[in-house]
Amino acid sequence: MAMCPICNNFQTINVRCPECGRAVQDQGRVSDFFDDYSPYMEVDELKLEDGYPTDFKDSQCPHVFYCDACHQEVLFFIGEWQ
Repeated sequence: MAMCPICNNFQTINVRCPECGRAVQDQGRVSDFFDDYSPYMEVDELKLEDGYPTDFKDSQCPHVFYCDACHQEVLFFIGEWQ
């Protein structure tokens, strides 16, 4: 089973806003925003329905990052550890 190093606080990542170049803040996995119960559901099952056809196969965890300066959301795929 793969594990996201960001979700599990083993690693941090610095992502820059494509609009203004400032650092953006990690808001968590994309699937956590689906509904009230999605943060408690099986991660791999959610990946099969999240709209990103290769994130399960490629062991990637899609995260949403937000820029406080220009209010942009950035999607970034985090490589999971095996």
